[in-house]
Amino acid sequence: MVYEEDEFKGNKLVVLKRDEEDKYPFRFGYGKALLILEHIDDIKKFVKENKPLE
Repeated sequence: MVYEEDEFKGNKLVVLKRDEEDKYPFRFGYGKALLILEHIDDIKKFVKENKPLE
């Protein structure tokens, strides 16, 4: 996974990519980062319970 920082209208963004060629990265700013951190245990539970079958 690739981590980058970017900016939009003067606001810093986190940019997460699967690889350097990822056409649709996951971008979010401070507000959503805070929300993610406040719910990190819920997100971890979701991932654990919904892992795709291989």
